[in-house]
Amino acid sequence: MKFEFRPLREADLPLLLEWLNRPHLRDTWGPERTLHEVREKYLPRIAGEDAAQPYIAALDGEPVGYIQSYRAWAVSGWYPDDPGPGVWGIDQFLADGDRLGMGLGTAMVSQFVDGLLEDPTVTEVRLDPHPDNRRAIRCYEKAGFVRAGEIVTPDGPALLMRIVR
Repeated sequence: MKFEFRPLREADLPLLLEWLNRPHLRDTWGPERTLHEVREKYLPRIAGEDAAQPYIAALDGEPVGYIQSYRAWAVSGWYPDDPGPGVWGIDQFLADGDRLGMGLGTAMVSQFVDGLLEDPTVTEVRLDPHPDNRRAIRCYEKAGFVRAGEIVTPDGPALLMRIVR
């Protein structure tokens, strides 16, 4: 399976809202939201005014998920160390809860990370699932991430996972 990643557009925000309000995502991506809240959060990302770069992940032309990369060194208070300029973070989800556990997440993350690592200035890619999110952790391990220890983020406890070039 080959994923395509296209930049998130303003026209995608109603779809993103619908996805974010699905039960399987509210557990990890927060409480139910309004379109106004989604616009407020994601329009600066779309405009390039935020550390995060948002994408829609598509499979055979069908949007199936969301993924974003961000400059880890530009996000203060998130990591206990001082990530250098080559360190990027990612966050992602599959939109359809019925498609979890089928290898789609692993493929999506692997292909996206491969694309990030094509840039020779990228030295490390990080993500930080909740320590109890075993499904996500297993997905990320299958994609090549290794556990680097538990940390506390503004969202609470997390397991820092990394791929280092």
